[in-house]
Amino acid sequence: MPFDPKTDKYPYPEYTDQHYLKIKKDNGAVFDRHYPFLDRSKAFRFRQFWVRVLLNLVVFPLARIRLGLRIKGRKNLKKHRDVLRRGVLSCSNHVHMWDYICVMRAVRPARTNVLVWAPNVRGENGKLVRLVGGIPIPEDDAHGSIACMKAVEEVLNGGWLHVYAEGSMWEYYAPIRPFKSGIGVFACRFDKPVLPMAFSYRRPNWLRRTVFRQIACLTLTVGEPIFADPSLPKKEREADLIKRCHAAVCRLAGMDPAENVYPPLFDRNKRAETAVPASCGKEENAKSATEKEVVCEK
Repeated sequence: MPFDPKTDKYPYPEYTDQHYLKIKKDNGAVFDRHYPFLDRSKAFRFRQFWVRVLLNLVVFPLARIRLGLRIKGRKNLKKHRDVLRRGVLSCSNHVHMWDYICVMRAVRPARTNVLVWAPNVRGENGKLVRLVGGIPIPEDDAHGSIACMKAVEEVLNGGWLHVYAEGSMWEYYAPIRPFKSGIGVFACRFDKPVLPMAFSYRRPNWLRRTVFRQIACLTLTVGEPIFADPSLPKKEREADLIKRCHAAVCRLAGMDPAENVYPPLFDRNKRAETAVPASCGKEENAKSATEKEVVCEK
């Protein structure tokens, strides 16, 4: 079994898709039909260029040192290069403030975008989130959701979109939480493969534990593309793809999907103390999960 930090430092919420991160600022941004979900202005692209320079020269090496980051499976990027260059979604568990930086480091030189929680773009780090490719997910705005979906389609026309299918960040949490339906909807609607990735943990050495108080070191493992089954009806195709992606992330994280404490499909699941075993309730979840919580779709 992989190392499980089992930390009580973070206030994991009751439901598996809920956030506990406190955003201190709100810049009042409105994510409606007029919002530039993909900013193509010259000024933005100029700033983005210098952010990428900073990432490569400073941030990526710092992440490797500070997080003890190891990346495995990059050979799969080369092996499936022809498929990935036509547009791809990637998904992973969401376990650290810097884990998207790790994803960017793993897939470079590919340039990525990522779907993000709207308050993160309104908050104190909003400008930086946008510059590294963040696309906010609109909340309670049908026209904004349509505009967001168009941005996703544009990205996937030869680009790379990362999705945190669990729906929120739970730092140093080992079990793979249920996946929301967005990843299946996007992949099936735009006929793109999903590249699973997984963060797992390693026990820190004495220096990291005692001096830097590090909870765990991170390992990011890159898998192989997963394709939707075109023989299935639409809802079943989406649910089947989500289940296979969830199982792949579990295996990449070093665990047997059948032993994971959560089912693959999100259906208002509670934190593990009250969660049903992964082997229970699968038929009910498969039926209902694709009818709920569809990201950017009304």
